[in-house]
Amino acid sequence: MLPVMSAVFIGLATALSYALGWAIGVPALLPILNTLASFPFMVLALKRGNLRLAVARMLLWALTMGVAATLLSYARPAQTGTLFLRGESYQKEMFAWVLTGQGAESSPSQFIPQQAGHAALFSALALATGGVAAMPMGAVLMNYMGHYVGVLAATSRRPALTMILGWHPWAVIRVASFVVIGVVLSAPLLSRLGKFRVDRAASRTLLLIAVAGLLADIVLKAILAPAWQRLLLRVVGW
Repeated sequence: MLPVMSAVFIGLATALSYALGWAIGVPALLPILNTLASFPFMVLALKRGNLRLAVARMLLWALTMGVAATLLSYARPAQTGTLFLRGESYQKEMFAWVLTGQGAESSPSQFIPQQAGHAALFSALALATGGVAAMPMGAVLMNYMGHYVGVLAATSRRPALTMILGWHPWAVIRVASFVVIGVVLSAPLLSRLGKFRVDRAASRTLLLIAVAGLLADIVLKAILAPAWQRLLLRVVGW
């Protein structure tokens, strides 16, 4: 499949997954629908022996989810607060941080164990299930992060800028790192089941980059979170 065509299909399928999830209204089903929109494209790229293409396709998927979840939550915050698993609780937690500067986002002793736990669980699920269970977990994370950003923008005097700044730079690095980890650790089981080869050298390189990204996420968050909170508070205008 041509790169442009596959990108269009991934974008359209991901958008359709939100439309179906919205229509059905079952929160636990939405991450599964999100995953079905992209998973086959990842597998096809892996079967072609193109690990980097698989990563690129899943990065596009994550980008599309981030945009969709943010815009939906901006337009219909009450509905997405219910539809997105942990959407409302995460939004309230982050709003308290934006307003006061207090919370896990600015406390390494809180966010490091939490993020390490997420990374460990996600990695284990990717390795054990070929990504079948890990990708829905990633979708849950993307959706509740997008809900926070969308609702923040809906309350802001500068919504467009808030939608950009609300995706904290360290969070974007974390998302990209999770995507890479998910693809690389899904490949061993998928390759055995599908009887195809995976470039082990490329896998090791990408995995090292992803681990470096997770470390960069922690360092940047520890350094920048207090200043970013003050910036968001000024932009939002509370």
